Amino acid sequence: MRVLMKTEINAASAEVWKIISDFNLTSKYIDAVESSDMEGSGVGAIRTLTLKDGVQVVERLESMDDQAKILSYSIIKSALPIDDYVSTMKVRDIDNNRCELEWSSIFTPRGVSEDEAEKIPETIYAMGFEGIKRLLGTEK
Repeated sequence: MRVLMKTEINAASAEVWKIISDFNLTSKYIDAVESSDMEGSGVGAIRTLTLKDGVQVVERLESMDDQAKILSYSIIKSALPIDDYVSTMKVRDIDNNRCELEWSSIFTPRGVSEDEAEKIPETIYAMGFEGIKRLLGTEK
């Protein structure tokens, strides 16, 4: 299944890209993440996210294009009820001081309904959007 969410941010795309392209910065903009530990750098880097409830999610950076402002990552180990998860984040200019952040994923639910599975990334993406705006001081 696929989830796609977008938000407009009152900041230059380069500012937003600086945050999301730092693959180990997740705990600064997603409230549910207690900590992030990273092994390696660049494509192939592995981050282990420890959520506030103690659950760990291990993700791998699959691709990153600084010029196009797009990255993708996959979950390689998790207790979350989703399999084959691959996510993409894209930043697009609207004008000099506004951009759109798109966050999408494809995955297979495991042991839960599609509606239940869909809520997992939707909740994370909404938290992430608000957290990025908070870091940039652009909350509405």
